[in-house]
Amino acid sequence: MVGILYFSATGNSLYIAKKIQEKVGGELKYIPSYQGNCSEFDNVILVTPIHSYGLPKLVYDFLPKMDKNKELIIVQNYGGMVGGADFYAYSYCKKLGLNIKSMFVLKMPESFTTTFTVPKFYIKSTLKKAESAIENVIDNINNKKYSLPKQKKTKEKKYLINKSNWNKIAKSFCVSEDCVKCGKCVSVCPVHNISIENDKVVFGDKCIACLGCYHRCPQKAIRYKNHKKKDRYFNPNVDENELGKNIK
Repeated sequence: MVGILYFSATGNSLYIAKKIQEKVGGELKYIPSYQGNCSEFDNVILVTPIHSYGLPKLVYDFLPKMDKNKELIIVQNYGGMVGGADFYAYSYCKKLGLNIKSMFVLKMPESFTTTFTVPKFYIKSTLKKAESAIENVIDNINNKKYSLPKQKKTKEKKYLINKSNWNKIAKSFCVSEDCVKCGKCVSVCPVHNISIENDKVVFGDKCIACLGCYHRCPQKAIRYKNHKKKDRYFNPNVDENELGKNIK
């Protein structure tokens, strides 16, 4: 059986993972809540966004725990720039001794939009173009047309610096008067970094900069550096209630 492991905060990776599951089969496992090492699977497909030219922290921390005997395929998606993130992830897997067989990179709508706005027409266009690209990746997986990135210049130094500072990002979050204390931000945070104390939303120091709370707040009450932006993003092709769940 194929294990399809995914990390997603705004639905892009979940959408790709579900499309792969439809054509390849297997089980979807949400990385933040998955406690295994993939030994129960015949092979593994890992679907992940690119965060600041590298891997999300939870994915970075998970890979060393993986069963090294399992064939691994990684499907990355990005909104802005790849910046050599594919070769960096490949090199990291090789360093860990993982049996990495192939890597694919897909463009999806940008979600790190705390200080700028992506036009809606561009989001729709990106999602439309992604359909054929996802199908192509699935065909390559089914037909075992594997490929690995050639050596290229990466932004590893910048990525590692940014990763070490992600925990500080939550200090720039605040909550507007629109907040109704519904607790959704608490429940969607994959690292339990948010709590409600004395009727106030409190951000801790374990943030991984996934922006799940920012984009998924029903009231759009979470602000970054108090910017009064109202546009938020969640992949319109998936049910938000499925995010974070394991799907057979």
